[in-house]
Amino acid sequence: MLRKPHIRRPISALLMIMGAAMMYLALETWAGALAFALGVLIEVVGIAVKRKE
Repeated sequence: MLRKPHIRRPISALLMIMGAAMMYLALETWAGALAFALGVLIEVVGIAVKRKE
């Protein structure tokens, strides 16, 4: 499924948008720090999916 570029690109874009939204909406508490870290992790996965050849 992820070998097809027409499927991989939208999934990658969705993951990067979701990660950015989580980082933007994170609160200034310890739970917000966890949400921010999760957002970063989701973005990294999205970038890895996009860059996979």
